[in-house]
Formats: sequence, C-alpha cells, structure tokens
Amino acid sequence: MSIKVLYFASLKDSVGRDCDELNIEAPLPARDIWRRANPNTPLPDAVLAAINMEYVGLDAEANDGDEVAFFPPVTGG
Repeated sequence: MSIKVLYFASLKDSVGRDCDELNIEAPLPARDIWRRANPNTPLPDAVLAAINMEYVGLDAEANDGDEVAFFPPVTGG
C-alpha cells in the first residue's frame, strides 16, 4: 500500500522537502503517518491534516492511494 505525504509552508521548510511516498502495511492515522515519515521531527502543535483534500483530525486513517497533507496552523486578521 502506498500513500503520498505533502508538506506546506513552514512545515516544508522544517522537514526539508515538500513530499514523501510511504509504503504502509495497513491504514494509518495521520499522526502516525507524520511519525513514520519524520521520525526525528516531532509533530508540531496545532498542525492541520487533510486526506484527499479534506481537512481531518489527526486520528483519521489514510488508506492505499490516499494523499495526506500537513499544514501549519493558519492565522489571519
């Protein structure tokens, strides 16, 4: 099973790349996908996740062929 992992804005800078391709054995929650892709970089506080372009909680599971994106918290004014 394969999933694509995307990083945006400051997260892309902190991990040093804009994407990863992960092979997984079973569906994984978004937080575990981050841990597998970035074992030496803790998951930032208040990070946002999306699976297939829909915002989800970090406990939402990704399946084969899914695209998982991580975004830093959004602020505005």
